Amino acid sequence: MSVTSTIQNATRAIETMISGAPSEPEILDTLKQEHEEVAALLKDLVDGKSGVSRKTLVAKIKAGLLPHVFAEQIVLYDALIALRDRKTQQDGQEGYLEHELASSTLTKLENIADTNSTEFAATAKVLKELIEHHVHEEERNVWSDAKEKFSADERKLMNAKYLATKKTFGATKKAAPAAKINEPVKARPVARAKTVKPVTAKAKQRSTARSPA
Repeated sequence: MSVTSTIQNATRAIETMISGAPSEPEILDTLKQEHEEVAALLKDLVDGKSGVSRKTLVAKIKAGLLPHVFAEQIVLYDALIALRDRKTQQDGQEGYLEHELASSTLTKLENIADTNSTEFAATAKVLKELIEHHVHEEERNVWSDAKEKFSADERKLMNAKYLATKKTFGATKKAAPAAKINEPVKARPVARAKTVKPVTAKAKQRSTARSPA
């Protein structure tokens, strides 16, 4: 656990002692905890010192990362992009792009059969660096936007929505193929009609000459 998380937990404990009721976490608290959990798994994967197999670590990273990305985009990024503030909208859009890069790299890593290969090691290292960069940018820019644009109470409500949205990730993923049924059917190109050549006077004469008397 990082120093930041330790301070946040201590702060909530003090608030609980004063108010008598447990302090409700906000979305940034939850995101911070999840960032640290994935960072620890990535470190184990790249260092190779963990007793856990690399394939198992990749599966754990995927299980922690994908629902996080899914819910964060819906609850936090979309809320920022909806605001009429160019910088805030750009921060949300950058988050989407960085998530896409990390997800595609994770998919590539997952499909490498030989976990002892240099390709696997290189891809794991790149994934770790991508996520570290993304987390640094997000915690500096996106979180600053969230604190500025949304109150503490709003961020607590966002946390509840975030946790609920994460639970729908599996169901949404399974239902995705069925959604194709509702996609509009693309219109087939209309076949061009054959051009009818006009009948000339000479053609009429030839036709008349061939006709039986």
